[in-house]
Amino acid sequence: MDPWINKYTLLNGRNIELIPLEKNHFEELEKLSKEKKVWEFYVIDGSDSIKFGESLSSALNEKEKETQFPFVIYHKVHKKIIGATRFLDIQAQHKKLEIGWTWLHPNYWGTTVNLECKLLLLTYCFEKLNAIRVQFKTDENNIRSRKAIEKIGGKFEGILRNDMLRDNGTKRNSAYYSIIDSEVI
Repeated sequence: MDPWINKYTLLNGRNIELIPLEKNHFEELEKLSKEKKVWEFYVIDGSDSIKFGESLSSALNEKEKETQFPFVIYHKVHKKIIGATRFLDIQAQHKKLEIGWTWLHPNYWGTTVNLECKLLLLTYCFEKLNAIRVQFKTDENNIRSRKAIEKIGGKFEGILRNDMLRDNGTKRNSAYYSIIDSEVI
């Protein structure tokens, strides 16, 4: 059976391209990951090279199992990788998945990059995959991320308490959002 998402999927936008993650991207991504403030609301501290490398390797392993599909975010004007994003919890039989693990170097916070990234991903989900549900989750305290999800049409579904354990042992509550096919214009 063919995979739901073709392993060569490349999403091309006006200012960015979402390119499938490969091992040769690891070094450049690791250099970008050193900004500690990027990881404030994540379950890992990606500024730690070992943890970050394990996260990337895990993403590639999950891609082989067809449960994740990681991308690097390439800025076409600046001609460089500026972050990463993923499809997670891919459930082709239910026509649903999650968009997450999106992170950008802080130089690109507050720009149109995240909006363009999500538009490319959502367009692919609803127009190419014919998904019926796309889910998002973020730390309940990550107000910037929650506002960004709401700005693209994500509907708040609730808070899952003690949803995850961070690598430092603390508990994370997650705010869940979704967009369903009937909400897409």
